[in-house]
Amino acid sequence: MITAQESVELIRIWTVRGWLRPLDQAFAEFLARREPGASSLVIMAAALASHQLGRGHICLDIRAALADPDAVLSLPPEGETGEDMPPKPSEILGGLTRKQWIEALDASPLVGCDKGNSPLVLNRGRLYLRRFWQYTRNVAVAVLGRTGAVLETPGDMETRLDRLFFNLRTDAEKDKKEVHWQSIAAAVAAAGTFCVISGGPGTGKTTTVVQILALLQGVAMEDGGCPLRICLAAPTGKAAARLTESMGFAMDRLPPGLKEKMPAEVTTLHRLLGTRPDSRYFIHNRNNPLHVDLLVVDEASMIDLEMMDALLGALPAKARLILLGDKDQLASVEAGSVLGDICANATRPCYGPETLDRLKAATGFDLYEFSGPGTDLDQHIVVLRKSHRFHDRSGIGALARAVNQGQAPGVDGVWDQDFSDISRLTMNSCRDTAFRRLVLDGYRAYLEIIAQGAKAGMLERDWLWAVLKAFNRFQLLTPLRKGELGVEGLNRAVAGILYGAGLIFETQGWYPGRPVMVIRNNYGLGLMNGDIGIAVEVSDKRSEDPGQVLRVVFPMADRSLKQVLPSRLEAVETVYAMTVHKSQGSEFDHTVLVLPGTMSPVMTRELVYTGITRARSFFTLAGPCTDILARAVAQRTHRASGLGAFLRSGT
Repeated sequence: MITAQESVELIRIWTVRGWLRPLDQAFAEFLARREPGASSLVIMAAALASHQLGRGHICLDIRAALADPDAVLSLPPEGETGEDMPPKPSEILGGLTRKQWIEALDASPLVGCDKGNSPLVLNRGRLYLRRFWQYTRNVAVAVLGRTGAVLETPGDMETRLDRLFFNLRTDAEKDKKEVHWQSIAAAVAAAGTFCVISGGPGTGKTTTVVQILALLQGVAMEDGGCPLRICLAAPTGKAAARLTESMGFAMDRLPPGLKEKMPAEVTTLHRLLGTRPDSRYFIHNRNNPLHVDLLVVDEASMIDLEMMDALLGALPAKARLILLGDKDQLASVEAGSVLGDICANATRPCYGPETLDRLKAATGFDLYEFSGPGTDLDQHIVVLRKSHRFHDRSGIGALARAVNQGQAPGVDGVWDQDFSDISRLTMNSCRDTAFRRLVLDGYRAYLEIIAQGAKAGMLERDWLWAVLKAFNRFQLLTPLRKGELGVEGLNRAVAGILYGAGLIFETQGWYPGRPVMVIRNNYGLGLMNGDIGIAVEVSDKRSEDPGQVLRVVFPMADRSLKQVLPSRLEAVETVYAMTVHKSQGSEFDHTVLVLPGTMSPVMTRELVYTGITRARSFFTLAGPCTDILARAVAQRTHRASGLGAFLRSGT
């Protein structure tokens, strides 16, 4: 192994090459200055733990890093080749044993255990930055603390649920011959302060939660009781807007008197907790909890570890928390895979005897075939299994199911069934005629609406909504940022195609029709990472001159429109194409997933599933290689965290 000074120098070289972030280098150098005698194993581990954090991992898994250093650490980065390459992690760590590395870390004052203030924490062979160790512990303790108590529910729960879900059940479900999982979810949510309802697109998560809210609010208001304070939230503005719309349709069917006591809109988590400008801390916290009795959070797979810690910390101990999400989707963009860790055992329910008896009494459904040695946490998780969106002849649904099963022959077989809502486009480059036609067909509508302007008698607001809705009908997705088929290359190519067709009149800078995504929270403007807006010429209401001015228009969670001067938007990027990660929480009528011709570590089963299920009506797989989809399905996403181990062991 190299010396400590050589480690610092190698870390610097890796940073210059773009292998590590400047933050990773600065952290390693800080520790080297703080402890001049530190072992090279400690300095290198610290830099790699920070590097892994930047890649979404909560910690450095020592065993995994030694088993396959270059792959686990993704170093050198994808596509990096050449004869002048610096030493790879496999060359530096070659011959090192787990025992040697653990002993070096244990002996260092820079590394501590649960308590203390050391910058690093070593636990069960995982090395954490202390702040993220604390987040992990906090989330585990908070979640497990909510799984013990069983709340009192009405004695006539089965009758109430039968009435609420009557029109949503099949005849077999009405006769209790088949399990109606939405009713099971309602019973689980009613009996505790923590519940996870997972399911793919169209499985009825939103409908289910509306019935749960109606049930609990109705019970609370009986005999003159006070209505529950209910809040609905989602990680991003776009996800919040989607939930607001879908919840509105479901709530319209509620009886008068009850509908008025339901929340009218969905907020983002940042707005719910109350952001502090230029700070990672929130107004609502453990010392100033939220004023809420029941909180529902949608798209929970997008919640990173730090946000989940803040959310659980701000939630009153007696308040109910219901998390909605798809456990099979990609994890959050930021570090952590909280929903995946919580739902690690959820593929097949493992309900204990007490849970089975309680659910039988509350719903009338016999779940004994789903019994098993589940943990306390597993008793609070329900997976909805029937898709109401993708019917038996839906290629999107069949493809998504085949991907989740992880079998390449099944994925290949879907294409042979002649489904009408999926297609494949073989393209060698973005210059191919077929790709050009796909782009023009997808993006022409919203650009023509912009060019035509508001029709006579049409409110400008209605015209702007028409533009935004038309844009949302089509979207290019890719797993990559770099390269011709990554976000950067696709956005350049699409702009060129649209310019050549006369649909836009610039390809650089600000121009009418340019779609942009916010890539960093802007608390001053009230815009969050992932919010999408479109540059449009609108009436200048601040001037007596009735001329037009260019503004970027963003749809907000409360169904309002925010118009922003382009000059005030610093951290944005063009978004004709976006990464699959950034598409979470969104849906599009026609989604195109562009895969490269060669495999990459980021191309996993979860990414493919997420890309496919962004499509509401039609899905296109595009790329130079037709078998790349099946190959990507064989590769799983793994994020080192340790949270799952804490949740399962309880310690």
